[in-house]
Amino acid sequence: MQGSTTVVNNVSSDHEASSNDASSAATKRPRVVVAEDEALIRLDLTELLEEQGYEVVGQAGDGEEAVALATELEPDLVVMDVKMPKMDGITAADKIAEDRICAVVMLTAFSQRDLIERAKEAGAMAYVVKPFDASDVVPAIEIALARFAEIRAVEDEVSDLEERLESRKVVDHAKGILQSSLGLSEPEAFRWIQKTAMDLRKPMREVAQGVIAHDDGRDRPQAQD
Repeated sequence: MQGSTTVVNNVSSDHEASSNDASSAATKRPRVVVAEDEALIRLDLTELLEEQGYEVVGQAGDGEEAVALATELEPDLVVMDVKMPKMDGITAADKIAEDRICAVVMLTAFSQRDLIERAKEAGAMAYVVKPFDASDVVPAIEIALARFAEIRAVEDEVSDLEERLESRKVVDHAKGILQSSLGLSEPEAFRWIQKTAMDLRKPMREVAQGVIAHDDGRDRPQAQD
C-alpha cells in the first residue's frame, strides 16, 4: 500500500509521544466500583486499591447493585466477584459490557477458573484469582483499562456493530505485527496506530490495514524473472 513504509518508519517519534501521553494519563486516579458479597474481602480490596492510588467510588454486595452503581456512577472500572447473590458476576459483567459503561475485572477462586472463558465472553477484560495481593490486582486493572480504552477508541469510529467487530480484529492483528516487529508493548502498539491515524487523518482500521499490507509485502517472496 502506498505510504505504508512511511507509516512504519514514523514509530520512533510516535513512541516517544505515546510515552509522554501515558505520563499525563497516569496523573488521573481511576475511579473504581468494588463488587464482592463477602464484606471482609470487599473491605480489604477497597483498602488495597486506595493504597495503590485508585479512587473507590462505590461498593456493592450483589450483582444487581453492581450494575446499578456502574450505571449511576460511570466509573472507569468495576472489580467484581464471579459468584454473587441476586445476579452473578458474569451476568452483571455482560450487562456492563453491553452498555459500554466501563472496564471489568473479575475475581475468582482457583476452583472457579473454568468460569473465566464465560467471563471473557461476557466482556470481562482481565481476572484475578483469590487469594490475591497488589502484585496480582494492579496489573490486571491496568490491562483491563487499556483494553477498554482501545475498544472505545476503535468503536467510536464506526456505528455499525458488525463493522466495529471487524475493525477491532484488524487493529488487533496490526498490533501483533507491531509488537513482534518493533518490540512494542500492546498499549504502545495501539497508541502508535491511534496517533498515526490522527496524524494522517485516516481511520485506525485503514492505518492497521496498511501495517498488515506492509508486513505481507515484506514477507512475500519476490517473483522470479
